[in-house]
Amino acid sequence: MNSGLSEAGSKIAVTGVRVFDGRELSEPTTVVIDGDVIGTDPGGAELIDAGGAILLPGFIDAHIHLHGPQTLAQLADFGVTTGLDMATWPPERLEALRKESGASDIRSAGTPLIGAGGMHARVPGMSDAAIITDAAQADRMVAERVAAGSDYVKIVLEAPGGGGPDADVAAAVVRAAHARGLRVVAHAASLGAYLTGLDVGADILTHVPREAEVSAADVRRMAEQGGIAVPTIVMMEGIATALGVGGIDHCLATVGALHAAGVPVLAGSDSNDQIGVPFQPEHGAALHRELELLVAAGLTPAEAIRAATSLPAKHFGLTDRGVIAPGMRADLVLIEGDPLADIRATRAIARVWCAGNEHVLHG
Repeated sequence: MNSGLSEAGSKIAVTGVRVFDGRELSEPTTVVIDGDVIGTDPGGAELIDAGGAILLPGFIDAHIHLHGPQTLAQLADFGVTTGLDMATWPPERLEALRKESGASDIRSAGTPLIGAGGMHARVPGMSDAAIITDAAQADRMVAERVAAGSDYVKIVLEAPGGGGPDADVAAAVVRAAHARGLRVVAHAASLGAYLTGLDVGADILTHVPREAEVSAADVRRMAEQGGIAVPTIVMMEGIATALGVGGIDHCLATVGALHAAGVPVLAGSDSNDQIGVPFQPEHGAALHRELELLVAAGLTPAEAIRAATSLPAKHFGLTDRGVIAPGMRADLVLIEGDPLADIRATRAIARVWCAGNEHVLHG
């Protein structure tokens, strides 16, 4: 298979590059890529003159859906060097993708947990192994996901009466996952589902309600509980447009309120190629739209970039990436233009390195 990776030398020194340190840009400096990590000694390195271009940590998309090896190359084309997959089944398919030498690294929830009567139960090809109907099933089903290599657990919540798992079932899933040291990501696209996610103590709520803002009291509750938000505003925008159901003002207001309250907000696109869902954000490209929407919601450009780099690394336990520092994984994106002045500059990608290998950009 053509992985989209060029053959890399053992050591590269990128000179004349301005480095994003999480808050601001450095003066022109040199960054050494030593094998698959960031090094310190440029001796003997192949030199690449960046000419004052800007180096960012590789982007982490905190909500994607895998659809085969091509997904990994598509992500890397847009500087997304890590994708956090929110549902892939059966386990054998996920295991095969983990072994691919594709450009973007992945983590995955594996098979999700859903109710028998919700929208997700009608997604073409949905696995029967995903359906949970009773709290007594939670421990066994979470154990199965651990055995299959899931990095975290994904549960799909619906508004009360919407056919998703009941609150007692969801709470049992959270307890079973936490007992095994796994985070729980809860799909919560409606206000009722969002509140259920808070009630049951899910670690990470993905999506954000379109129909109403989350109340100030519930925003405070999420902050006090240590909750994490992956709002996927780009997906909510696409759904609103596709279904003709209004805009995303409530989404933007809620995200702004969560951020102001100190809730970590992570960038995720919900990119997918799934038949049966109302909108398919494009892998890789959609993350850049998400960054723009996060800025529209009130984050600064630097905060938006952190939402796609250091923050998902921190909150998903990826301790080897997300910042540019010696010893860290050499996931890097070289861009032309200043994203701190205009977040749209993240799209001006000149070069991408995935664990020290330069990815061959496609058109």
